[in-house]
Amino acid sequence: MPDGTIKQLNPFTGTEVWTVPGRGNRPNIYNNREKAEPIEIHVPEDYCSFCETRYFETPPEKSRLICENGEYAKLDNLNAEEYFNTTADFRRVPNLFEIVTLHYWEKNYSFKMTSHQLEQKEKYFSTPKGREHIHNILAYKLNLQGIAETEIQNMDEEKKLILADPFFGGGHELIIAGHHYKKGAVNSNDLLSSGELTPEEHYRYIKYTIDAKEDIHLNNRYARYISIFQNWLKPAGASFDHLHKQLVALDEWGNTITEQIEMTRKDHNIYNLYGANFAAMKNLIIAENDYAIAWAGIGHRFPTIEIFSKSVNSRPTQHSDEEVRGMSDMVHAIHAATGSGISCNEEWYYSPIDSIYKMPWHVLLKQRINITAGFEGGTKIFINPVSPDALRDKLVPNLYKLRDESKISSIRIAEECMIVPNPLKYYLSS
Repeated sequence: MPDGTIKQLNPFTGTEVWTVPGRGNRPNIYNNREKAEPIEIHVPEDYCSFCETRYFETPPEKSRLICENGEYAKLDNLNAEEYFNTTADFRRVPNLFEIVTLHYWEKNYSFKMTSHQLEQKEKYFSTPKGREHIHNILAYKLNLQGIAETEIQNMDEEKKLILADPFFGGGHELIIAGHHYKKGAVNSNDLLSSGELTPEEHYRYIKYTIDAKEDIHLNNRYARYISIFQNWLKPAGASFDHLHKQLVALDEWGNTITEQIEMTRKDHNIYNLYGANFAAMKNLIIAENDYAIAWAGIGHRFPTIEIFSKSVNSRPTQHSDEEVRGMSDMVHAIHAATGSGISCNEEWYYSPIDSIYKMPWHVLLKQRINITAGFEGGTKIFINPVSPDALRDKLVPNLYKLRDESKISSIRIAEECMIVPNPLKYYLSS
């Protein structure tokens, strides 16, 4: 508009967004952190329930990823007595408070735990430390649900066995990073974020999450889609300021995926047309490598970077290790350029397992620097204080600096990008 207002309409969701001159100049818009306080360094860490010394404050692990002498290895279904024999770089654990519960699957689909899951439950309960762990976790959960302490103490073992089923057969899981603070931390804001990981560590984090997604599908035939996301810091919905991703099994695609799959049915090339090609024409491309491309998105409630896989494959589990690494490097670079002080959501999108129409695997990084208020609720016009151009201009210098310091992988940035039509090849898949 002549006054500088930028009106945007997201081509995939229809969300209407305005960027109004001056709104981005409000105080503290780029930093959601509380005032930093000096911290006392604890080795090993014990700052929250996800930390190394507090492994028993989460339900039993399904697996952990460890790195010894530069080599990564996955350890599955450890007994409780084995937890402190190794230090986990990443852990896969059930969510104590499921969004979609095991009871949901049992009642609505007659879901039954697999023989392997039942064996793992029996194995874990067979040791004194395992039983103690389960009893303590159940007591904590039931107490929060308002059940009296005496009732919990008098509960028979058979009932506890049943109540523990979600820890072994549920479909809501966490992938938890091993450390709370980054190396050299001196204050409370020096948290270990995605951008503070090394490119190799971030790749392992992404690959481990993809493997967990595949395993959830293998154990639940009724799951049509696995929602994968990361909430960084409390303004983005995080319960703990400790790096972790979440996976939630769903029996439907959800409205967003359903509508976008319908769009791809009508035009297979829709993500190039209104995504990559449009971003290139408007000079919104931020960075790319041989396997992924990132641009400043339009029509989002929050400043959003869209990162798309260029692969012909449309699901993360179908990607080669090189393709996964390429996506990981791009997501990592954008996280690093954004900075750990900005609260954000990382959201994954990809083709559902039962869709014959393809959408590319892509990740949206949404910076939670503004709060939806009454104006937005009443008009459904959302005010995003940062325009796509301004978002691009903020990140690009940071990316150059990070690349020069070898803190991110070698990627092409801004003008270095090879702007070719239709870089996303998902539409070529059969």
